[in-house]
Amino acid sequence: MTFADIAWLPLCAGLTAVGVVLAFLAFRRRGAAAGLRATAWALLPLAAYLTGVLETLWNMVASIVTFVTRLVLSPTVWAGVALAGLSVVLFLVSGVMRGRTLRMGRRSRNERKGSEPAPAAQPGRPADVTKPMARPVESKNDDFSDIEDILKKRGIS
Repeated sequence: MTFADIAWLPLCAGLTAVGVVLAFLAFRRRGAAAGLRATAWALLPLAAYLTGVLETLWNMVASIVTFVTRLVLSPTVWAGVALAGLSVVLFLVSGVMRGRTLRMGRRSRNERKGSEPAPAAQPGRPADVTKPMARPVESKNDDFSDIEDILKKRGIS
């Protein structure tokens, strides 16, 4: 069915006429604001026909329906979808492999250097080898000793 197969002008004019009648009823029952809003909605079908928007919408919906039907029913399109999926998987796998290769290259470079001291970090670049953080010095007293001292100073024991 194409756009020209349907008598759009009588259909849009009829929808507008029914909408205007409903807008009049809304105006009488619920007030001017509701009546004006209903009139605005009622005028849209005829405006869409007269401006050509209706035909554009028809063509868009028809194109989407055609695309979806082709996608669902065509083995050629499914082959294309499978190839696109394979392409994404290959991109992901190559990224993982490249990351491993870069890490292995760094390890072998560090092993070749052997006992040479690590070079000092250049400004703006992190050092290749970082020193482990020193452990915090633990106090000889338990954690509550500070609190006990404060309480004793205040006269609370």
